[in-house]
Parts: sequence; C-alpha cells; structure tokens
Amino acid sequence: MRHATCHRHVLAAAALTAAALLAAPGPAAAAPAPSSLRPVATLSAERLATADLVAAAKWGTDSPVDDPAREQQVLDAVAAQAEQIGADPDEARRIFRDQIEANKIVQRGLHRWWSVHPEQAPTTKPDLNVVRQKINRINTELVQALAVSTPQRAAPSCRPELALAVLQVHHDTHPDPLHTVALARSLTSVCES
Repeated sequence: MRHATCHRHVLAAAALTAAALLAAPGPAAAAPAPSSLRPVATLSAERLATADLVAAAKWGTDSPVDDPAREQQVLDAVAAQAEQIGADPDEARRIFRDQIEANKIVQRGLHRWWSVHPEQAPTTKPDLNVVRQKINRINTELVQALAVSTPQRAAPSCRPELALAVLQVHHDTHPDPLHTVALARSLTSVCES
C-alpha cells in the first residue's frame, strides 16, 4: 500500500514536471524528434544525485547547505568553460544557478527528513572533496551538452522536447518526488524562449 502511494506521488510529480515545462511560454510545436536535450536532462539528474552525498557530508556538521563561496567558484568555472568552447558564459551561469538551487532543494529536503527520521540519517560522511570532483566532472560534461544543444534550446520546440527528455530520464532513473521536483527546478532556464 505504501509503495503504491509513493509510486502515485512519483508519477504525479513527473506529470507536474512535464506540465510545467510544457506550459511555459512559447509557441506550440509538432511532436518532438530526438534531440540533444536528453543528455542535458540526464546530466542534470546525475548532478542532482550528488546532492544526496553532499547532504550526507554536511549532516550533523556546521557546514550549511548554502555555500556562496563554493557556488561562485562553480559559476566562474562553468562560465570560463563555456567561453573556452565558444558558448555563452552568461547563459552557463544562469543555467548553473538553477542547477545549484535544485541541488540545495534536495539537500534541505534530506536534512528535514533525517531530522524527523534520525534512524534513516547517514551514519558515515562522504569526503566532500571527492564528491566535488564528481560534480566538477558532471559540470564540464553539462557545459558541453548545453553548447551542443544550443540550436534546440533556442527553438520553439525546446519546452516539449525538454519535457520529453525529462520523462525519459524519469522512466530510466525512477527518482523520488523530491528529486523529481528538483530536476524540474534544475532545468528552468535551459530553454531560451
């Protein structure tokens, strides 16, 4: 019974995510063809999975979820990477601000859950430096995926294509409602129109 309820919540969250992406301003488009937006959604989901590790590393410590210095380092790094490959650094900053905010949604959600359910809290702490290396690798791949997908992200069909990519990633990864909501947040600025 509990599993069925959880499954319904996940499906509802996925439907809301798709609806939110589709309802955003922009002209209607024909059925989306395969595009380069799937890697963007996949890498965003992979980046979000690191939020669990970051939350565990910070759990029970004085380290806050918000880390403006680290966030600025990430934004500066992705802007520099974008510029090196001929992509728009301001666009990279904007999209990665969403990625960072989505990551914090997961961290805060897990911290709230663990406060109420301490028996489910992590008992070991991942090395945050190791986790950040993984995040940096994903960031680099995501900057490249964003650069490759620039034409699709500028097209009127971007939102439906992105919604389809999110549904495909959701189908493949089966995220819980917290991660589903965060994934939608992480992709807010991907489409240019």
